[in-house]
Amino acid sequence: GRGGAVANDFNDSILTLGNQADGPEVIREALGPRVTIVPYVRPGFPLARRLIETYEADPETEAIVVLSHGIFTFGPDARTSYQAMIDCVSRAEAFIEERAGGKLSAGPTASPVSRAAAARLAQVARGACAHQSAEGRLRRFYAEIRHDPEMVSVSVRPEAEDFCRTGVLTPDHVIRTKNRYVYIKSIPEKDEELSRVVREAAAGFVSDYETGFEDQCRILGCRPEMLDPYPRVFLAAGLGLIALGSTRKEARIAADVAEHTLRAKMKAAAIGSYAPLGEEHVFEMEYWGLQQKKLGRTARPALEGQSAVVTGGGGAVGLGVADRLLAAGAAVVLADIDRDRLERVLHILADLYGRERIEALTFDVTDFKAVEAAFEEVSRRLGGVDLVVPNAGLAHVARIEDLDPDRLDQVTAVNLKGTVSVIKAAVPIFRRQGTGGNVVVISSKNVFDPGAAFGAYSASKAAAHQMARIAALELAELGVRVNMINPDAVFGDEEVSSGLWDLIGPDRMKSRGLDPEGLKEFYRQRNLLKARVTAEHVGNAVVFFASELTPTTGATLPVDGGVPGAFPR
Repeated sequence: GRGGAVANDFNDSILTLGNQADGPEVIREALGPRVTIVPYVRPGFPLARRLIETYEADPETEAIVVLSHGIFTFGPDARTSYQAMIDCVSRAEAFIEERAGGKLSAGPTASPVSRAAAARLAQVARGACAHQSAEGRLRRFYAEIRHDPEMVSVSVRPEAEDFCRTGVLTPDHVIRTKNRYVYIKSIPEKDEELSRVVREAAAGFVSDYETGFEDQCRILGCRPEMLDPYPRVFLAAGLGLIALGSTRKEARIAADVAEHTLRAKMKAAAIGSYAPLGEEHVFEMEYWGLQQKKLGRTARPALEGQSAVVTGGGGAVGLGVADRLLAAGAAVVLADIDRDRLERVLHILADLYGRERIEALTFDVTDFKAVEAAFEEVSRRLGGVDLVVPNAGLAHVARIEDLDPDRLDQVTAVNLKGTVSVIKAAVPIFRRQGTGGNVVVISSKNVFDPGAAFGAYSASKAAAHQMARIAALELAELGVRVNMINPDAVFGDEEVSSGLWDLIGPDRMKSRGLDPEGLKEFYRQRNLLKARVTAEHVGNAVVFFASELTPTTGATLPVDGGVPGAFPR
């Protein structure tokens, strides 16, 4: 008997032909008489039953094309069935090329917008679509940018805005991209104008979605709980497309689907006119429970949708902070000046969490231009920044009379200037997004309880701590919270050590006649709780602030087991 049916509902060429105004006639002309054409049928049991009935009525059929779904091919074995699929798709592609008559290769060209403009648009778009979830938390999105030459060309075609208005190729796509996209005709240079353009476009999309929802509820006589009405895809002239998703995977899937859709619509425009599926069918699919299950929605992690930048990411504290942020659902960008240490931490975290939510950048926090460029790159990769953790630090041991002024400048540049530069680079992003955010500075127990021969470190950390308090005053108007964490004696381990303790540990051990384990025990015994402080403890404190469980800014949280001299006061 015959078997081995193959379905491919993502095939651009078949869907391009079927979604023409005269789709059945076009398919017959392209694929020949041995292909059976079936009108759109809802997926699931109705579609399966219709396919069986159609096949049993004509067991010698070469393939069945279901409009707005795709093609099913048949054969006595899987290889034959697969070859039939290739043959049909090849015929469809050749038909489109011939009928288009060179129109596909003669599309308009445009100079791509700058990388900075792409980053700015991503920041504003994800901010415009952020909204309060049913759980009362702010739901943020990641952004995926696609700006290859083909997408740039599509974005400037005369039909580009129509491509955004007409619906999905197949209703299954609606759960990924919604039924329509937002078109941005130009990217204004001024942030205020860019924000106005994007937010007005997003608001118009939301209004249209809500109106369409009410219309379909009335027509179909049902009232499901309305899903969020925010757009998932923006097509911007000269840029290409930006797709949004609650996870990076969702954003990438939405971008993939949108790319396929735009290519197919471009082909459809070249050979005729695109005819979308009826609104009622798309609505039915979007609100079908089995479709929603494809998204795999469970309880959302506390920091899902958040993008975090952690400097000093190659050290023990950087590893601990990143680990806890990833466990809480955030996407994390690790930054360090030392590529080797950064790669080591990246490898450890990738083994635990995979690479999807981890990025790594190498730059010098004392070079503001490099920091600015890095934050721009973060926005191109993730869409923006929600959490900044200035953690990069440098220590130096010397009494004041022996302190080399150049070493003092070096320590101050990293600990003070580096912290300020990282906060400063994030402020324009926070402003464009308009969704608040968090800065959590990894400060030090030494801010309140300094030690002899540790003046350069203690003073520079105290200065950075004071600047963070000032940032709390200045950034509150943006809804950005700035808090500080004061850890003590975080040693790290053999795999990833603490740069600070690599430097000062030998001297401390020598002065007290201790080995490495004895030194750790000494610091454990000196705190009130007799606790060993770990990098993960510091990470837990960062997650607490980033979770916004309390309305707190300008606070200092000791993570030191209780050192009386370091109590904030």
